[in-house]
Amino acid sequence: MYRDDLKKELEKEVELDLEREKLKEVLKEIEVQILEYIESRKKVIDYILKLREKNLEQYEDDEDKVIEYFNHEMYEKEEQYRLVNKSIKELTILSNSPYFGKVKFQDEYGEEEIYIGRFGVTGRKSYEPIVIDWRSPVSSLFYAGKLGTVKYTSPMGEVETEVLSKRQFIIKKSNLVGMFDSSIDVKDEILQMVLSKNAGEKLKDIVMTIQKEQDNLIRQPRTGAIVVNGVAGSGKTTIALHRVAYLLYNYRKVLQGKVLILGPNSIFIDYISLVLPSLGEEKVTQTTFREFAEDILNVPYIMDFKDYMEKVLSHQKDFSEEIKYKGSLQYVQDIDNFIGSLEKDCFKIEDVFFYDKLIMSGEDIDKMLNYYFKDMPLFKRSARIKRVIYSKVRDERNRLIISIQKEYENKVKSLTESELNDCGNELEYKRRNGIRDVIKEVINIKKNKLIWLKNPDVITLYNDFNGNKLLIYDDLAPILYLKIKLEGLRYRDEVRHIVIDEAQDYSPLQFRVIYELTKCKSFTIVGDTNQKIIFSKETPAVEKLENILPDLEIKRFSLNKSYRSTNEIIDYANKYLEGDKTVPLVRSGKKVVEKRVDNSKELVDKILDNVVELKERGYESIAIICRDLKDTEAIGNLIKARIHINVLDREDMIYSSGEVILPSYFAKGLEFDAVIMIDTCEKNENTLKYIMATRALHELYVYKTSSIN
Repeated sequence: MYRDDLKKELEKEVELDLEREKLKEVLKEIEVQILEYIESRKKVIDYILKLREKNLEQYEDDEDKVIEYFNHEMYEKEEQYRLVNKSIKELTILSNSPYFGKVKFQDEYGEEEIYIGRFGVTGRKSYEPIVIDWRSPVSSLFYAGKLGTVKYTSPMGEVETEVLSKRQFIIKKSNLVGMFDSSIDVKDEILQMVLSKNAGEKLKDIVMTIQKEQDNLIRQPRTGAIVVNGVAGSGKTTIALHRVAYLLYNYRKVLQGKVLILGPNSIFIDYISLVLPSLGEEKVTQTTFREFAEDILNVPYIMDFKDYMEKVLSHQKDFSEEIKYKGSLQYVQDIDNFIGSLEKDCFKIEDVFFYDKLIMSGEDIDKMLNYYFKDMPLFKRSARIKRVIYSKVRDERNRLIISIQKEYENKVKSLTESELNDCGNELEYKRRNGIRDVIKEVINIKKNKLIWLKNPDVITLYNDFNGNKLLIYDDLAPILYLKIKLEGLRYRDEVRHIVIDEAQDYSPLQFRVIYELTKCKSFTIVGDTNQKIIFSKETPAVEKLENILPDLEIKRFSLNKSYRSTNEIIDYANKYLEGDKTVPLVRSGKKVVEKRVDNSKELVDKILDNVVELKERGYESIAIICRDLKDTEAIGNLIKARIHINVLDREDMIYSSGEVILPSYFAKGLEFDAVIMIDTCEKNENTLKYIMATRALHELYVYKTSSIN
């Protein structure tokens, strides 16, 4: 037994030495390539500067030539500079840790082994891949949950291989510090290592710890919608972002510059903004539904997100009922009925006369409106009909003017020279007056007689339908919907893939509006029905997308394992769930501290003690999460008198690390090393408590208090 163990240790040491030699070779290749790209970049810069100087001097008096120069040669060279610069950035990242895994497999061509990293590297001389990008099809072998026969989808179709072994590496600062051979999933040692990191660093390191079920979601086909219902900490957002990176890598020509990500709030969007660039993807639009809608609409005022959420948490009956109604399928039906009533009653059709001559009957207009142009949106139909009427008005105008002109010319011809001298001016006056009267009638028809055909303002129509109440977040979708149905509104940019995060809070109308505005057929939709704060009379819309978007092929997936929090935190958070419980990864930590606090001084003392201890333990992000803004401001003011702390009380604020105090709704989608939860929640607010508790990675303190002075 001793000899066997010794032999295994020696074999492992030999393998480790071989892998260290391999790492040196790869790092040397990366170093040389970085230097070559830097030299190439310098040449491109010199060329651009010289070309710019030459052309600006040569064509200093010819603006068109200068514009032509900038449009063609400059674009080509600056695009070359961008690509070179991108390669330098990627190689620089790899110079610290060029790969994290190795797979040995056998296919019809023989035995082969590949090293897998965040980006790919190809040999300068051999043109053979040295490191394979994790997004390439063959890399899925690394994430597959077994050895033996494994299939993966390549550009040429499905390929069957025999996976012989998988190896994982821990490489830090260009040094191989750990190596594990794994037969099933990512080794616990590596997963635990990454999960035990601080929040910001962990978010970017998932490529080395992607689990089989997560990798399956990331590599789903591009078309259709994948809908993921995942518990807090299951990696929904990270999966969605890595899926974007995967799709862009494999379908760049189709998707480049045509991906849209919709997040729950601006703080969250800023929080995830560095993930895609760290994966080598930059040209992706990341925004909130509110910003997406307001960018299209010209709405004078919408209640801001903070005020909206404060009213939601205040449980005002009328406001709650309004939100429930606007989030229901019944509301969609009522909007459709309203559009139907506009179809019937918006335009009171009349005959159109030019003076006493009928140029278009009401019957003909009705046929155009309700038969010939029926497939067009209502206001496009009316605009089309108006153009037809204008055309007929123009024809009649021209006929009358020609008639007046001919009558004038005939009279002039019939007069003698002396008669022309006597009454020529009068004839000219009559001619001009006649033409002027015709023009006046044209203006009168357009301004007054066709007033019934004027398209009403959509926002005014909606305000009437809405009872002229103050517009709130839930009104953006119906206004957009009216514009789609009445005006034929379309999103200005082409969108080929859309990510919707925190989808449990989306209404049926929001989903329909996004789909109809963009006509996009490719979605990644992620959410957690356990984290739905917004009131609803019905099951969340995300659970009935098959009825809301019947044209979209939908695949559903569930994730019930949390990779974020410790067992203790998940066990604590689970008590706020009524249905299926979150399954924690086996990662133990400190026990959750839950205490009752009776006064503000004691509460602040405990918070400050916790913050000091947590900072001493090396935590970089510590959040004090309160129920609402009132509590946040009250506690924030008390704490700020003693230590520095950031108070996140606006959506446009940026958070990166450090100590922060914020209301629960700004914490959605975020994670922190440690959380101090101030529980002033009401009995029926278990969802809110679940959200607040599951923001913590490593430690959670809960202080229950009835009021804060």
